[in-house]
Amino acid sequence: MTDTVTAVARFEFAALAPQQVYDAWLDPARARAWGEYNLKERDPSAEVTRIEIDPVVGGRFLFADRRGGEESEAWGYYRALEQPRRIVFTWFVTSEEEAEGNSTVTLEIVPTDGGCVATISHEMSGEWADYTDQTAEAWQGMLRAIERTA
Repeated sequence: MTDTVTAVARFEFAALAPQQVYDAWLDPARARAWGEYNLKERDPSAEVTRIEIDPVVGGRFLFADRRGGEESEAWGYYRALEQPRRIVFTWFVTSEEEAEGNSTVTLEIVPTDGGCVATISHEMSGEWADYTDQTAEAWQGMLRAIERTA
């Protein structure tokens, strides 16, 4: 990738083991639970409409939701799955972004006494530089939702 920016979110899970956080990203039922929680924190009328996860390297995922009567989708492909410490995947919300292929998310999970710390780094095209704080906040919300729905 050339001319990129990175949004970073970090969250400390006081009582969740690395495997629990790792699994939350790859199990469709758990992803639906935290996805729904995260959406409803921002918009009580929002709903998750589809979660599709093929948790293998090269596998595709799709998260879809409805907000304000409109459905939106985010999807990508798993690039690395290193249980229970690291997941790398692409993240797209338009077919143009997918064609450009310049949006990569890395989730790193480090054990701590009794829990773990998760860090998400989202490397994306420099054209999104004005949105790095907003993107980091969105990832932070997802991590927080994982803890609250565990």
